[in-house]
Amino acid sequence: MPGYDDDLRLAHVLADAADATTLDRFKALDLKIETKPDMTPVSDADKAAEELIRAQLGRARPRDAVLGEEYGATGHGPRRWVIDPIDGTKNFVRGVPVWATLIALMDGDEVVVGLVSAPALGRRWWASKGAGAFTGRSLSQASRIHVSKVASVEDASFSYSSLGGWEDRGALDNMLDLTRAVWRSRAYGDFWSYMLVAEGAVDMCAEPEVNLWDLAALSVIVTEAGGKFTSLSGIPSPAEGDAAASNGLLHEDLLGYLTQPA
Repeated sequence: MPGYDDDLRLAHVLADAADATTLDRFKALDLKIETKPDMTPVSDADKAAEELIRAQLGRARPRDAVLGEEYGATGHGPRRWVIDPIDGTKNFVRGVPVWATLIALMDGDEVVVGLVSAPALGRRWWASKGAGAFTGRSLSQASRIHVSKVASVEDASFSYSSLGGWEDRGALDNMLDLTRAVWRSRAYGDFWSYMLVAEGAVDMCAEPEVNLWDLAALSVIVTEAGGKFTSLSGIPSPAEGDAAASNGLLHEDLLGYLTQPA
């Protein structure tokens, strides 16, 4: 992985620090929860984790820009770290262990490093451009992951986050048609859907309304695992506001179901 070895190592250091902070606040009786203007929750753990990551990046990569869910965009330049301190905050505040810190590095418009750390699940996934995707406890304790080889919708497992967003998009019937066509559908949700695609446990997933910080780290892990990641309109970018990921073999079928005329 020429050029990004040090950045990937730094991402692990950042994740280690964030994990210590978020795990300490998970199920804390004095956890403080606020409602943001978009009516989604934010906890003191979200803010503390992002502040910690930003402080470490400020020391280790002072010339790089940063985009985070809680504190927005800072800095300028072609290299930009994209941070979601807790993806799955609603799970976090209710004591559900399916949440993660997402850390990505973009060079221009391309995601070149991505790391997902889910400490309450005891899981971590990462990838860098051209070097494959991995899961494990650390860089030295890792196993390479790869997407599945399922080639028919009837044999496929499909994961999603919720039904509400598809209804808002006017595509609920399309999404339900897909769930009827596949072998299995489950709402694993958020980052976990994509990581299950990357490691071959699920064959495809999609979301109708998401942000860049929700997707940047996930996109490079899925693609480096041999899968395909695009917007619902087929654009290979995590910045389009929606997303579809698959093992590649099923991608056109996935997009066909979710974008056909109502």
